[in-house]
Amino acid sequence: MNEKEISSTIGMISGNGLYPGVFADAARRAGTAKLVVAAFLDETEASIAERVDAIEWLRVGQLGKMIKFFKREQVTQAVMVGQIAPKNLFDLRPDLRTLKMLSRVKERNAETLFSAIADELEKDGIELLPATTFLEELLPAAGHVFGPELSDRQNDDASFGMRIAKETSRLDIGQTVVVKKGTVLAVEAFEGTNEAIRRGGGLGRGEAMMVKVSKPRQDFRFDVPVVGPATIETAAEAGINAIVVEAEKTLLLGKEEVARLCAEKKVSLVARAGDNEESK
Repeated sequence: MNEKEISSTIGMISGNGLYPGVFADAARRAGTAKLVVAAFLDETEASIAERVDAIEWLRVGQLGKMIKFFKREQVTQAVMVGQIAPKNLFDLRPDLRTLKMLSRVKERNAETLFSAIADELEKDGIELLPATTFLEELLPAAGHVFGPELSDRQNDDASFGMRIAKETSRLDIGQTVVVKKGTVLAVEAFEGTNEAIRRGGGLGRGEAMMVKVSKPRQDFRFDVPVVGPATIETAAEAGINAIVVEAEKTLLLGKEEVARLCAEKKVSLVARAGDNEESK
């Protein structure tokens, strides 16, 4: 639990994947009385409606409508949970408030866009909480997590990949790289993690490693690194046999299914300390 006081009513800005449902269940366990969800057409799974008290379906870009909905439901704190497909961030159908916001954003990437949204929410008295709120137990500590142990060669690649991924994330290029024997095979850019996995895995021919990190000075209100069952399946299909994530800064969703898939597909999952610290 975060130290700051959490409201009994929480707004969810809900993208795709398992994240919204996992968050909703954790929030209920923590005692949240009312969950209010801003859901996005063609992104959010319809089943989230069964877990919440109020829901409004929006198109990506309807910021004004979302804020009015939250205010109507007396939301003063909200959390961004789940991804929005990168293509949808450039395929907006913006309302007037979104257009005004975009006019002030000079560099358009996930971080600048979500940061601008956070600023707009704050103007209306809605605080954006860390995306890890209620989910701290899903941040794995440094060490082996699931699947086969890494070889010495793979441990070398893990160190190399962490160093490269930290630099690409610092430059706002991407937080994921794919490496093999000291060579960078793919760097994530705006196309998203899965496409980088497929490109790098194809070049690695069954011996590639994916490394995913947080950005230096990561804003944990949004864009938190996430690994789940779909990550393991995509990696295995692409020929990646090891995944390295940054310890205590990466959400592990669907833990039991991830464990099963790592064992079945022989994919190693390891958490390593970042920021030039040695892993445990």
